[in-house]
Amino acid sequence: MNTNELKEYLDFKVNQYNTIEFVKTDPIRLIHGFHKKEDIEIVGFLIATIAWGKRQMIIKNGERLIELMGNTPHEFVMNYESKKPLKFVHRTFNGTDLDFFFRSLRNIYTLHGSLEAVFSPHQSFPGIKGRIINFREAFLETDHEKRSEKHISNPLKNSAAKRINMFLRWMVRKDNCGVDLGIWKSIRPSELCIPLDVHTARWAENLEIKTRKQNDWKALEEIMTVFRELDPKDPSKYDFALFGIGVFET
Repeated sequence: MNTNELKEYLDFKVNQYNTIEFVKTDPIRLIHGFHKKEDIEIVGFLIATIAWGKRQMIIKNGERLIELMGNTPHEFVMNYESKKPLKFVHRTFNGTDLDFFFRSLRNIYTLHGSLEAVFSPHQSFPGIKGRIINFREAFLETDHEKRSEKHISNPLKNSAAKRINMFLRWMVRKDNCGVDLGIWKSIRPSELCIPLDVHTARWAENLEIKTRKQNDWKALEEIMTVFRELDPKDPSKYDFALFGIGVFET
């Protein structure tokens, strides 16, 4: 299909899936229960971090995380001290990783005041890639075991940073549909990238938006070049189209 046909088709699918009904079955629903900015940031980041595997399990373990934090994420993080091993496991993310994440979040809020602040522009790498690089550097300043670094994606190693990009979409995008929260104002929606996973990658290939075989940062840039042509101001909205088709129609 030509560019106009592709845009018409994808816009239709965005309108179909970017609705409040989507929230009911998606891990993002856990974030909608909070109103304080810092609570939304922390819960969103932690839920995004464990967002791989079946969505029901992500939601179940996300609820465990919120319960562990006593339903007051920011207060919990700011008063957190390592005392005993945390009993938490989601696939390869375990209590050791969670302890590091709590300590690193405490460090970021203490030094920078917000999680948003460490997603700052990079001097050498433009756009969202540079912001993720800066965030990763700040996050890893806290003492940690080497194993935990795999849970913070690195675009410098060509990772598509799926979970971080998903978190950023939640925090930055703002429309009238009630899904994304749009509480961050220092990043423009035009900068965002979609969270590239097996569903979105497969349909990007089916629609001939993606030609690269690997699902890496270079493939993500290939897809986003097309999406920014279709909608320069809000290209990441097309995540709803590709994900919706991949999950609900196949």
